[in-house]
Amino acid sequence: MSNIAISVKGLKKSFKEIEVLKGVDFDVEKGTVFALLGSNGAGKTTIIKILTTLLQADKGEIEVCNANLQTNPQQVREKISLTGQNVAVDDILTGRENLDLVAKLRHLPNRKEAVEESLRRFDLVEAGNRALATYSGGMKRRLDLAMTVLGSPELVFLDEPSVGLDPEARLALWEVIRDMANAGITVFLTTQYLEEAEQLADRIAILHEGKILVQGTLDELKAILPPKKVEYVEKQPNLEEIFLAVTGKKGE
Repeated sequence: MSNIAISVKGLKKSFKEIEVLKGVDFDVEKGTVFALLGSNGAGKTTIIKILTTLLQADKGEIEVCNANLQTNPQQVREKISLTGQNVAVDDILTGRENLDLVAKLRHLPNRKEAVEESLRRFDLVEAGNRALATYSGGMKRRLDLAMTVLGSPELVFLDEPSVGLDPEARLALWEVIRDMANAGITVFLTTQYLEEAEQLADRIAILHEGKILVQGTLDELKAILPPKKVEYVEKQPNLEEIFLAVTGKKGE
């Protein structure tokens, strides 16, 4: 079995006359956190939609969880899960009822036990019988993630999961993502928060105008730019400086 969870070669996608992805290549190792960075409109969500079988690529060779995406999309769907930018919960139902609905849809054995374990794992036991309308934004996002990982998917896609969260809720979300990776789940993360990628990602790729400009570990990306001299002390570049330099946005 390959150690690669996602393999993408020559991925292209256009919408009418607009070429959104212009030949994208990357690999994601199993059990790691891979962060895809890019400005609005760079094509991050388009890549996630393609990898999760919601959108068809125009061209490219793609394997997800050892399955060919084009010829065996159902096998891919059975091994992945997705949390989008908008929280996918039902405000009328309670937290427990939301989880139970997902457990039913996934035909999980021992459904009740799986739901209770998920509530414990995401610190939602006390709120489990409350309607979602009473939840804070951070609690709704935690429940959304709990629903995403219910059934132990091999690979989880998180499309800008911390958008709209306050700093405390964002830090709590980061801990959840770290726990997912520690449990062996591969995490594909898109984000506009560069600190988020610095804190969480094993590997980082920067997508700009439909192409990946650079990718590697944080240390490998830092090696792209020389350190600065600050009061006679070397200061390593941060991810924001790297992003601005490689996308040509420096000084804007």
